[in-house]
Amino acid sequence: MTKKMSTHQAEEDQRNEEILIYLNGDIVPKVEARVSVYDSGFMLGDGVWEGLRLYNGTWAFIDAHLDRLFEAAKAIDLDIGMDQDSVKNAVLETQKANGMTTDAHARLMVTRGVKTRPFQHPSLSQQGPTMAIIMEHSRPNLPRPIKLATVPHIRGLPMTQDPKLNSHSKLNCIIACVAAEKAGADEALMLDVNGFVNTTNACNFFIVRKGEVWTSTGDYCMNGITRQKVIDLCRENGIPVFERNYSLVDTYGAEEAFLTGTFGAQTPVGDIDGRQIGSGEMGPVTKRIRSLYKALIEQECA
Repeated sequence: MTKKMSTHQAEEDQRNEEILIYLNGDIVPKVEARVSVYDSGFMLGDGVWEGLRLYNGTWAFIDAHLDRLFEAAKAIDLDIGMDQDSVKNAVLETQKANGMTTDAHARLMVTRGVKTRPFQHPSLSQQGPTMAIIMEHSRPNLPRPIKLATVPHIRGLPMTQDPKLNSHSKLNCIIACVAAEKAGADEALMLDVNGFVNTTNACNFFIVRKGEVWTSTGDYCMNGITRQKVIDLCRENGIPVFERNYSLVDTYGAEEAFLTGTFGAQTPVGDIDGRQIGSGEMGPVTKRIRSLYKALIEQECA
């Protein structure tokens, strides 16, 4: 049986047992980083987050990530209590405390904070927000292309839980991932409300057909920063790219498929619903996009 993987699979690194974590202005050992059971994030998933990747001493596209974080916080009426420069400094201080220079991943999380009683209303969060930064040594380790299975679960509608929010409430994506694993895949391919191919439970999704790169319209998927960088790189380098509606039939007939995300950058997909995609390995267009993205990272993180 093929070993299960995920798009966030990383090499084991013993240094992560001794990491220091930023929590509400303090930088503390991992074992001391504790949050109250009354915290809004733990109790209700009431919060927003960002993932950041460290290359050559620089957090790639950090300003774009923090723009997205603050936009999400505004959307849910959450006062972070710090400006963007202060949050950036907290990331840099945590990096310095951990002595990290490259191949690190940070998860920056902000919740509405500790509640006075264990109920839903946001007015019960009266102590100010909780902010945590988990920073780990992390090098992707994917020995083969990802296998996907289509699931019946869809991303949230904009008028319920907008998928553009990096929300702590990820249960719909977790249920989708569980369904995919039960079907023998690594992760889930999720459709949109109209039945068109949308995204996976963790990453944005692309296919390649006859030299053209296709991804969803963006109406129902995560507002992916790596997704947008790939679209921009294609446009700048003469690779035809389209944000459009397309179906599973189009997907099964693709020559290549890949995922995008902050952690894995571009991750090849070899199998969808038991159907081999192209050669089952990373294809030439995906390889070219990976090379272009690597050059962009080297420029951004010189």
